[in-house]
Amino acid sequence: MAKLKHSFAWWAFGNKVEDKPKLLKDAKRLGYDGVEMIGEELWPAVKDAGLALATMGGHKSLTDGLNKRHNHDRIERELKENIAKAKQHGIHALICFSGNRWGVPDAEAIQICADGLKRVAKDAEQAGVSLVLELLNSKVDHQAYQCDRTWWGVEVVRRVESPRVKLLYDIYHMQIMEGDVIRNLRDNIDYIGHFHTAGNPGRKDLDDEQELYYPAIAKAIAGTNYEGYIGQEFSPKGEPVAALAAALKACSP
Repeated sequence: MAKLKHSFAWWAFGNKVEDKPKLLKDAKRLGYDGVEMIGEELWPAVKDAGLALATMGGHKSLTDGLNKRHNHDRIERELKENIAKAKQHGIHALICFSGNRWGVPDAEAIQICADGLKRVAKDAEQAGVSLVLELLNSKVDHQAYQCDRTWWGVEVVRRVESPRVKLLYDIYHMQIMEGDVIRNLRDNIDYIGHFHTAGNPGRKDLDDEQELYYPAIAKAIAGTNYEGYIGQEFSPKGEPVAALAAALKACSP
């Protein structure tokens, strides 16, 4: 069984503490390997804490993304700039977004997204940086978002045909949209480059007040060939460090 790498989303925890460098050091002490989506002004503190920069945003924006061809020139520029930055600072992955539905059928939108990612796939390969297309729910949090089911995202990745273009499989979001999480992640692990977690319903802690059983999910991931991160991306109910410790325990088979 593979040893999993663990990260946490800064937006969910960093704003809840005053001493931000201390939170980074506490996370490292707990056993975390990386932090995600943290502002550049804190990158020296990340390095000082001994953490990796696991992810950052790849382009703008979540709602106006790759599923519009007229966005491709802009997104290509943004991704190439961030790929260079990621290579320089050792960032594992850049997060990409399909954008919201705007009347184009799924089959056409899948091809449009694939075409947009193809424009930068070679740059990502040469830099050793992954581009991860995020799966989000369109039922509760991101209404009208188009890449909202595993099969949809997998089809985009298949068409790009690059080892550096994969999915960000958000367990919380996919539980809302389709469930059957363990079967789906096992069947599609070759197309997954990053995981996010949160309890459902509520997007809170991975505790016994929500329906996902993360010890079994983490064990299933560890039983595959997955080598990326599992990132905690939930809003803690209480003290952030305690929540990070409990989440790490739940996701460490």
